[in-house]
Amino acid sequence: MRPGTKKALAEAIAGLIPHQMERNRWRGLLRYGPWRALRLKRRLKSEIDEPQYYLTVCAIAKNEGSYFIEWIEWHKTQGVEKFYIYDNDSDDDTASVLAPYVASGLVEYVFWPGPKQQIPAYDDCIERHRMEARWMVFLDLDEFIVPLKDSSLVKFLQRMEQHPVVEINWLIYGSNGEREKRPGNVMDRFIKHSEPAHPLNRHVKSVVDPRRVACMTGCHEAARLPGVGPSVDSAGTPCHKNHFSRPPVMDDIRINHYAVKSYEEFLAKRARGRARTLDQRGLDYFERFDLNDI
Repeated sequence: MRPGTKKALAEAIAGLIPHQMERNRWRGLLRYGPWRALRLKRRLKSEIDEPQYYLTVCAIAKNEGSYFIEWIEWHKTQGVEKFYIYDNDSDDDTASVLAPYVASGLVEYVFWPGPKQQIPAYDDCIERHRMEARWMVFLDLDEFIVPLKDSSLVKFLQRMEQHPVVEINWLIYGSNGEREKRPGNVMDRFIKHSEPAHPLNRHVKSVVDPRRVACMTGCHEAARLPGVGPSVDSAGTPCHKNHFSRPPVMDDIRINHYAVKSYEEFLAKRARGRARTLDQRGLDYFERFDLNDI
């Protein structure tokens, strides 16, 4: 069956499921293949080798070379041992910026061209690396995980090991009123953020145990294998509602999401296009995400 036909069939069948979280999960499982998922679960039961890395990150990026060093160095402090970077047709200095990290073994670099490649890249990463990673985080280059009660992301995840997926909420950071890009790190330049309860902060990104998920259902949620238990929020509470239907939870940990940065940087982001769709962001995106309340 062709991938497009398989995806359309999965969407049609999953659309019959009334519960949104189960609908999203089955959308992923049907696209992956239910029998394939069951075979994977049986195979994984016999795999007892310890993973090579406790914490890894998967990201797909295009023309974001100037942001990689800060983003990698920050997440190194959180205990990330391996970065799987999918380069989506960059023509800036991404490859040369990453070269020292590739040489050291910290980064695995994959050139991954084409439009609408975010989910294919994520699924490729899980399939290739599910046996070598205990945890895999799916992030963008404008997202920085910030633990609030633990000394690192590793320490936080050590409390979550019974769960297959942990969903962590965004905290949207605005432009600070800056129109032009200026020197300095993103986390130093932009210090004003939204009210934590703002509806946009209901978005999550997932930290997954790749041995207990089949694939991603989108950029926010993972399709858990049968019988592995529910996803949980960052407080460890089982997620029975889709993240859009839950208030944000960020007492223990959050993801600082620098969605727009300065207006100049937003225009560059808009020009790069989007990883999941051919649609370009509208200029209203800046107005919606330019939240500088606190």
